[in-house]
Amino acid sequence: MTNVKIIECPRDAMQGWKTFIPTEKKIEWINTLLQVGFDTLDFGSFVSPKAIPQLADTREVLAKIKMSDTKLLAIIANTRGAEEAVQYDEISYLGFPFSISETFQKLNTNSSIADSLIRVEEIQKLCIQKNKQLVIYISMGFGNPYGDPYNAEVALKWVDELQKLGVQIFAMSDTVGVSAPDNISYIFSNLKAEFSNLEFGAHFHSTKEKAAEKIEAALKSGCRRFDAAIGGIGGCPMAQDDLVGNLATEQLLNTLEQNGYQISLNQETLMKAQAISSSIFNA
Repeated sequence: MTNVKIIECPRDAMQGWKTFIPTEKKIEWINTLLQVGFDTLDFGSFVSPKAIPQLADTREVLAKIKMSDTKLLAIIANTRGAEEAVQYDEISYLGFPFSISETFQKLNTNSSIADSLIRVEEIQKLCIQKNKQLVIYISMGFGNPYGDPYNAEVALKWVDELQKLGVQIFAMSDTVGVSAPDNISYIFSNLKAEFSNLEFGAHFHSTKEKAAEKIEAALKSGCRRFDAAIGGIGGCPMAQDDLVGNLATEQLLNTLEQNGYQISLNQETLMKAQAISSSIFNA
């Protein structure tokens, strides 16, 4: 079984790293990752350099990328960023973090949920004009630490609202690592039943101990798209001080294999990418 998409996320690994990673090192790493065989690479972002200084050189990195069959995804936080990102032929996907926590949406994109809904509509129109696809990350999709109202029905309601704008791809995002097998199963099984024409993915932040059970719950509920980062590095710098790391690519691959999924990747190149990652993050 090979019908699982892996979206490798060097952007998510890098964005909260306090020491600036040299641009040439980023280029080397991303070009290596592009040869591994991942479906998509979440490689950079078009956001304010004041907000995410680590990714201020995304344009310079993009200029020296050697394209492969792996597609590129760039994160944007507003319409201005989207207007720039859609100009690049190399980029296939624009990712927009739509938080269903009012508090976190203001922290992450400096806007309310209502304002973000307007932005999504504007960005979706740009994507259609430039033949791109918009990926909506339902941020805080499994709960939030801010006391904002949450239950699984809130997450399902917002997917319904956003798909009415023509959005076809959603990544249900566990921004602070609070998801558990029961709500993962509930959300994905209900989404697959109600919106069979849409594509749903999982963007889990998780401790190593709980990662496998989250992956397996999503798989059993029909999820076939997973975000991950080599070494489990990263997390959202806007969420909290103690970052919960990304789902580790190595652990994702191991869990998929244990559940009967064989993912065809270039193992030699993957090892090279892992070595570069270790040199960047001192792992």
